[in-house]
Amino acid sequence: MNISLPETLKVFVDEQVSQRGYSTSSEYIRELIRKDQDRQQLRSLLIEGAASAPTSPVDDDYFDSLRACVHKARA
Repeated sequence: MNISLPETLKVFVDEQVSQRGYSTSSEYIRELIRKDQDRQQLRSLLIEGAASAPTSPVDDDYFDSLRACVHKARA
């Protein structure tokens, strides 16, 4: 796959590659794509959660039981 960029974006990508320790511009672009995939997945999860039915309120008892489960799992 080849991507054409205007000169200003090419300069920006080249600067990012040199300043942030990437080996190539392709490595930098792959990282951007991975981050965008992660962002989209998180957005989908947030939208799904916002659209879900409400549950009972979370209170101190909930967190106490959660801590107990974690301590039990560690033992």
